[in-house]
Amino acid sequence: MQGWRITMEDAHAAILDLQAKYINKSAESTSPDQRLSFFGVYDGHGGDKVALFAGEKVHQIVAKQEAFSKGNIEQALKDGFLATDRAILDDPRYEEEVSGCTASVGVISRDKIWVANAGDSRTVLGVKGRAKPLSFDHKPQNEGEKARISAAGGFVDFGRVNGNLALSRAIGDFEFKKSAELSPEQQIVTAYPDVTTHEITEDDEFLVIACDGIWDCQSSQAVVEFVRRGIAAKQELHRICENMMDNCLSSNSETGGVGCDNMTMIIRELPKAMAPLLLPNMASLMTSPATQQAANSKVAAEFRGPGVRPGARHQFDDSPDDYDLDTDNTRRGFGVKSGRIILLGDGTEVHADQDDEELFDATEEEDKGVQNQVRASTANAGHDTGRSLREDTPGPELTHRNAIQSTETVQTGPHVSASPSAINADTSPGKTEESKAASKPSDS
Repeated sequence: MQGWRITMEDAHAAILDLQAKYINKSAESTSPDQRLSFFGVYDGHGGDKVALFAGEKVHQIVAKQEAFSKGNIEQALKDGFLATDRAILDDPRYEEEVSGCTASVGVISRDKIWVANAGDSRTVLGVKGRAKPLSFDHKPQNEGEKARISAAGGFVDFGRVNGNLALSRAIGDFEFKKSAELSPEQQIVTAYPDVTTHEITEDDEFLVIACDGIWDCQSSQAVVEFVRRGIAAKQELHRICENMMDNCLSSNSETGGVGCDNMTMIIRELPKAMAPLLLPNMASLMTSPATQQAANSKVAAEFRGPGVRPGARHQFDDSPDDYDLDTDNTRRGFGVKSGRIILLGDGTEVHADQDDEELFDATEEEDKGVQNQVRASTANAGHDTGRSLREDTPGPELTHRNAIQSTETVQTGPHVSASPSAINADTSPGKTEESKAASKPSDS
């Protein structure tokens, strides 16, 4: 999403089978045991050229590294980031290029994740409702980054490198990499990434990679809970990305930058954990209404996340701990617009001050119950006034919309709704895609 920016300077890459495309160069897929997938987000600044180059080339350059052919993915990522800088410098088209970009990428095998990060884009793992950071933002005020900047002859002023750049590692930005006496890793700004390796377990649900347009508006924990609810509501992954960006987008351009930036987000689902969570609950939804309601409550509890109490407020700690903890054991509203969460694919809004169970209880049985109760209520009213139902309505049968309009409040068990959009919402399960990246142009 371009947001309120004049130009779109983000890029991304999503390669489901890295070996087949760039190593074997074969139409046949690599076996699941050997397959590597690659996902990357590149947040440009000062222009879009370096970000676009990174989106097209980083995965190819990483796959060509000698370490990659030997199975050393961590070293291949480190070498590949630095080699991308060299490739840009060697290309005459970029001889006077001044732009740069962050890079946060994930390489995923059957049982392992490697995350390489340079800059302030971020990669977060959802682990049974908790946010586990797999990367850490590179900011000039961080002690280690500040020490390298000073040693290379630079300075940090107002949280910026030489009073200019708001991050301390990036691809490109060659005006900060001019020292011939220093290695690429020691320059004022370096493309050398931190690499984190993670063994996939049955508790690991999904990976989120996003630029700071998302993270400036949402904590890591808030994003994980949002994605988890979307998956529970059977939304497609690209729709969850779009809804999150809609939540982060400011209603105007006067918010001081927050909610105005370009936004790019990738969700990669890890089915080892998600399958046992979803399938038993889906089977239970085919039983009696009472069992169905209990199952819905169970789904809501599963996807609510740890330490969440409906109706309360959240504060989250974004410090670099193993997990992003909920510091006051309560719940937080989403987005710049307080308490708003756009959850359903048809645009229906669900507010954060509702109980989580309300996200899952719009079932077909309740829908029929609404119709029956409205028909009975209207029939009784017609009997009292000596008129039939047919005389009171424009057609032979009371429709959903007419039913709602002819009553002030419709009582449906524990929940009350008078909104046509809420009752007519499409609750059919959507197909969950393996991986989608959302980076759409703004309507503005």
